[in-house]
Amino acid sequence: MKIKNLTAALCSAALAVGSALAAGAPVKTADGVLVGANGMTLYTFDKDVGGKSACNGPCAGNWPPLMAGAGDAAGGDFSIITRDDGSKQWAQKGKPLYYWVKDAKPGDKTGDGFNNVWHVAKP
Repeated sequence: MKIKNLTAALCSAALAVGSALAAGAPVKTADGVLVGANGMTLYTFDKDVGGKSACNGPCAGNWPPLMAGAGDAAGGDFSIITRDDGSKQWAQKGKPLYYWVKDAKPGDKTGDGFNNVWHVAKP
């Protein structure tokens, strides 16, 4: 009976994560982290506060934002924030999401822990 309950709980959790990811954000999970539609690892920045990106200009050149399109709609844990330049960016639980230019292929996580302020985004 306990195994059946555990299995049901795990299935429910997986469905909840899948539903949140399918809510419109071009995000999925791979190897325990969030990745963009291209399979590249997504990151969060500790200096982002209050759902606002602190990574602009040259920073955004190294850490490209996960951009949202005009027709995209937020849902679940995913929201869309407005950047300083007026463009739109996806955020998870209020934390804007970024790629790292030095990740060469899907599965790379070379930006994790960079300067102790960049971290892989987790579901």
